[in-house]
Amino acid sequence: MPMYEFFCNNCNTIFTFFSRSINTEKIPPCPKDPTHSLERMVSHFAITGKSSRGDDSEGDEGMPDLPIDEARMERAIESLAAEAENINEDDPRQAANLMRKLTDMTGLKLGDKMEDALNRMEAGEDPEAIEQELGDIDEKDLFSVASGGKAARKAAPSRDETLYEM
Repeated sequence: MPMYEFFCNNCNTIFTFFSRSINTEKIPPCPKDPTHSLERMVSHFAITGKSSRGDDSEGDEGMPDLPIDEARMERAIESLAAEAENINEDDPRQAANLMRKLTDMTGLKLGDKMEDALNRMEAGEDPEAIEQELGDIDEKDLFSVASGGKAARKAAPSRDETLYEM
């Protein structure tokens, strides 16, 4: 049985649902308050390839749970795949442009450190020099969660451990 995760921005909670069949279209109501809308999330392994729920060596410092519309993310990646294959690795502007397109198409907001690095790449600076000056950009610096129309870090969402039926 497929399992799906959904995020409620009002409750700041992640809920897990199971379905007796594959259903990528249905979005259930919030279990805490059915008047709240849920957003489908991309699974952790699709983003990072490992768990970031505090059960790995990084503890709670892994990538935060982000409210991402999985279908929207898939469409964005599919539409940018051909462009990514043709990027000139010697032109940092092309890589920065691709990242901007991805964030525009998915609604993701970059973290401050990543935003700074991207701005500098768009200006044509050498990515290696940027990395040397800023240091590594780890998962927690990559994205921030949008709130009220401006990029801001929210408290990490709680996870409802109940398994709900879709």
